[in-house]
Amino acid sequence: MSKGINIRMQRRSLVVLIVLVFIGFPVLIFRLVNLQIVQGEYLQKMASEQQLTDTKINPKRGTIYDRNMNILAQSASVWTVVLEPAYIDTDQKRELICSGMSEILNIDKEKLLELSKKKSCYNIIKKKVESDIKDKIIEFKNNNKITTGIRLIEDYKRYYPLKNFLAAVLGFVGADSQGLAGIESYYDKELSGEPGRILTARNAIGKEMPFEYEQLVNPKPGHNLKLCIDENIQKFLEIALEEGVRTHNVKNRATGIVMDVNTGEILGMAVKQDFDPNEPFEIYNSEISEQINSLPEEERQKARSEALSQQWRNKAISDVYYPGSVFKMITAAMGFELDVVNEKSSFNCTGSIKPIENARAIGCHKRKGHGMQNFVEALCHSCNPAFITLGLRIGAKNFFDFYKSFGLHNKTNIDLPGESTDLFFNADGSMSSIDLCVASMGQNFGITPIQMITAAAAIANGGKIIQPHIVKEILDENNNIIKKFDVVTKRQAVSEQTAKRVTQMLYENATHGAAKNAYIPGYRVAGKTGTSEKIGLSTKGHKDYISSFCGFAPADNPKLAMLVAFDTPKGGQYYGSIVAAPVFARAMQDILPYFGIEKVYTEEELEKIDTVVPDLLGKNINEAKNIINSLGLKYTVLGTGDKVISQIPDPLNHVPKESTLVLHTDSTSSSEVKVPKFTGYSVQDVKFIASKHGLNINLSGIKLEKSGAISSTQSVPENTVVPKGTVITIGFVHSDSSGD
Repeated sequence: MSKGINIRMQRRSLVVLIVLVFIGFPVLIFRLVNLQIVQGEYLQKMASEQQLTDTKINPKRGTIYDRNMNILAQSASVWTVVLEPAYIDTDQKRELICSGMSEILNIDKEKLLELSKKKSCYNIIKKKVESDIKDKIIEFKNNNKITTGIRLIEDYKRYYPLKNFLAAVLGFVGADSQGLAGIESYYDKELSGEPGRILTARNAIGKEMPFEYEQLVNPKPGHNLKLCIDENIQKFLEIALEEGVRTHNVKNRATGIVMDVNTGEILGMAVKQDFDPNEPFEIYNSEISEQINSLPEEERQKARSEALSQQWRNKAISDVYYPGSVFKMITAAMGFELDVVNEKSSFNCTGSIKPIENARAIGCHKRKGHGMQNFVEALCHSCNPAFITLGLRIGAKNFFDFYKSFGLHNKTNIDLPGESTDLFFNADGSMSSIDLCVASMGQNFGITPIQMITAAAAIANGGKIIQPHIVKEILDENNNIIKKFDVVTKRQAVSEQTAKRVTQMLYENATHGAAKNAYIPGYRVAGKTGTSEKIGLSTKGHKDYISSFCGFAPADNPKLAMLVAFDTPKGGQYYGSIVAAPVFARAMQDILPYFGIEKVYTEEELEKIDTVVPDLLGKNINEAKNIINSLGLKYTVLGTGDKVISQIPDPLNHVPKESTLVLHTDSTSSSEVKVPKFTGYSVQDVKFIASKHGLNINLSGIKLEKSGAISSTQSVPENTVVPKGTVITIGFVHSDSSGD
């Protein structure tokens, strides 16, 4: 080969090399930059995912307490059972572990054998295992000297120790401990905590490596909540509501709210009929459950979902209703504030009123009319024509302005999920003259119970709209305060003087007017009844109603407000004065003294008040007899001992004078009686029935003169077997209180 050819070949090779260097090297650099910088984070993540197994560890959910630190919801330890195939090194060990776990956990053995052959250190085979099963697994491991292959990891399960108590407020959690309703949902972020991690390394062939290559990141527990709710006030409220539901055959549940009028704290909130948050997916209304089960299979699931949704719904904040005559306290406040009415203003009720020309006449509940009356009497009579007349004086624009000022056109923003807003005639507040007429007596517009009681609290506290709230404090895991919820005053709805004038009228109403079934001896109660027709929702041929009562006490220095409402009572009575007012009295007569509000009796009341049962436990029988005689009570002694070892009624119960205390002097003495029917009788008849059966009674919702009062509720159902001497609270209504 010639020298020239060699030189040309070398030059060509050099050119090719230069081209490769100047073109290929930048491409290589670009590729390296792309891999290390542009895609670096993504590729690192991919590598980590291939090299590490990340297993979530659930944190302990925060505890929910009442205001006195009584537990309402808590998370207790359960366990997750994990199979560790990487540590099962023999077929004999595999057979032993799978057989044992199959028997203890009731899991198919073949599935376990299949899992045990996977290339991993972590396979969950069962979650939420209780302590008794965990103990069996530990015993199995110890007996068979198994140290690896099966692991128990602590987890948590939500418990509600008081079952259906406060269910609509507390809500419940899902399978993964996430809040699904109520406080559990609204404060889910605070309660949940932060999950932990188990990071396990994998080798080149994808097999998980031993414990020395494992890292544990501990979970962080959730915060605790201290509610404004008082367990005892809630209990008094729920007992009274349940009595009302049972007595009046309420078809669409009942609700009640107790609020501190000066702070906005919700001390009690209940919905009956309710559910058990430990088993929230069970339908607790047996009638509805039977109806669903009778449906064709293709319709059943939809009906079940709708029933559960309704069951979980917090009626106190989510359901809009016509407030009815309860709202007349707000209309009265508007009239006073605008100076278009005073206590001595006259109104003539003929039984109906034709407010504008060519309009249909609107009737009063008293068809014969109330005749001439002043404004105080008109409120006590709950006279529709009087309040229609007042509404026209107020005017549509002023009415809507005050409606907004009382917070009725917006949500209260209470710290619970699912709050509804109002349903007014038009969003801009415009309404016709007829709309104004019916609105002034609480009809044809919708608000929620929480909106109504917040407005009523403003009447009680001097005209201030206070933000209602459920949670008092957020606490850390050691119950140190992280956040405290202070009183929030939104605005002054009406003047303090106006609020006091309306309060005095409401006191007259609860003492002498249509609301006198809410009377409580020793306390000055102020309140208003309501009976609203469910327009458009009535069953064919029948009218359905919501019966309600909203009031507060003591009237001369209000502390607590309460609203109770019963949706669709079917027991023969539907007026708020008959259905709701006695329930208010039944609950408040227990709540007020518990809250520390002392009774102040008039001279007339002092002559007829009940007697407090003395504490006789441990006393000599003769000493006990002397104490009982000094109080004007009677006694029955059961047993042959010389000391009182138990007594019925319990100490501090209230019983009428001449009631009989049953004293037990040995453990063998006992006497039981079947509770008779107490409803539908006069006071004297009830006393006779109680005496005949050896029972004591406590009278509720009854004025001192007791004339015309008929028993309507009893705290212990008929035919219940109870110890002799048990106190049965009998609720009375006045036969002349059939107005709304």
